[in-house]
Amino acid sequence: MRMDDRTGGAGPTNQPRPTSRPRLAPHVRLTFDPARQRHVLLTPEVVSVLNGTGATIVGLCDGQRTVADIVAELHGQYDQVAEQEVRHFLDRLVASRCMVVSDG
Repeated sequence: MRMDDRTGGAGPTNQPRPTSRPRLAPHVRLTFDPARQRHVLLTPEVVSVLNGTGATIVGLCDGQRTVADIVAELHGQYDQVAEQEVRHFLDRLVASRCMVVSDG
């Protein structure tokens, strides 16, 4: 779930709860970069390179699914999924203003 960026790493904030509904911020776009052969998050100022798991998680963040729904979906695709790691990954995206969450 690595996210490589040039932001310098913001400190942790409150992690999204299992009932939170994450979605990309309006100014952020998930796309595949053929030059890098990786999915990336594009913002006006930063390109963040995602690994496969990170891209899968971001792709599931549609504002409808809860964090618990996303973790359950990941359990169907991967052998081991740690909810805490998913929440931490989403927290970093929220802290970098790439993701917004609504609480359900």
